Amino acid sequence: MLLVVGGMIGLGKSSVAKILGEHFKSDVFYESVDDNPLLPLFYSESEEEIQRKRYPFLLQLYFLNTRFKSIKEALINDNNILDRSIYEDWYFAKKNMELGRISELEMNIYENLLNNMMEELESLPKKAPDIMIYLKGSFETVINRINLRGRDFEVDDSLKEYYQFLWRDYDNWVNNHYKASQVLIVDMDNMDVVNSEEDKDKLIKMVEDKLKEVRNK
Repeated sequence: MLLVVGGMIGLGKSSVAKILGEHFKSDVFYESVDDNPLLPLFYSESEEEIQRKRYPFLLQLYFLNTRFKSIKEALINDNNILDRSIYEDWYFAKKNMELGRISELEMNIYENLLNNMMEELESLPKKAPDIMIYLKGSFETVINRINLRGRDFEVDDSLKEYYQFLWRDYDNWVNNHYKASQVLIVDMDNMDVVNSEEDKDKLIKMVEDKLKEVRNK
């Protein structure tokens, strides 16, 4: 079993991955955030400094490298859960290119590297996740959850426009670009899996039912 948890920043991917990891007694590969040397710089430096030092491109390469390592391990060793994945990483790179933070040349280099990595995954015995669990929510929920989480570099009011830019096209990416597996959509506007045992149990049942459906096909 390989489950991927995806969705907008702040909606609870790590919490959902932890709950499912405990339930299925599986390893969880968390997104590299706390030990990421570039992420605070990406969020907190001035736009001039960000562009001069090419932080968006460097950050995407950093994430691509760590996610490639994680998905290789997860596909080789059965029964794993990924907190975001290499498939979703492309979306963030593309949106930063649209903002002019990543150049077309940088995006071309990034996509060539990504394509090489995806070819490597094709050689593994298991080639893709069983399910992507997509956490969907309104922009209000996204902002509320980010503020509740309280990472200093994420809560600046000036970032709201960037978050909305990312959030606006997320559903489109899931519906039209993600092809690696079937998708289970979880409505995070109406679920609080951290503070509600009922919602936690509901999440687990939804995932178990979707897994049965996929396996029966």
